[in-house]
Amino acid sequence: MRKPLLSLLTFYQKFLTVLGYGSCRYYPTCSEYAKWQFQKNNLLLALFHSTLRILRCNQLFPGGIDYPVVKMNLNFKRVCYHNANANKIIVQFWLVPKEGNSFYLIKTFKRK
Repeated sequence: MRKPLLSLLTFYQKFLTVLGYGSCRYYPTCSEYAKWQFQKNNLLLALFHSTLRILRCNQLFPGGIDYPVVKMNLNFKRVCYHNANANKIIVQFWLVPKEGNSFYLIKTFKRK
């Protein structure tokens, strides 16, 4: 179920945002926020947080930096993966502690 949603979000980011004028008031953008949520949270929680974020993206809220918050026990979750072809570990997200088992989710940018 996650893969079709992530594909739909990628399609939206590549093709449909070009038609608009890029009016998201937050960083990361609402579509990127939703993508990160669906990658690291369960489906219902990610849908809930993404919907709230989209509802906040209007003139009544100031906008700004709003990283997704995820709850996870680091003993059982993997936050990076091993690339067997390049024989190196690739970090997808940085987890910045918030409180307890809650972390801000910050994506690692790819270098070219």
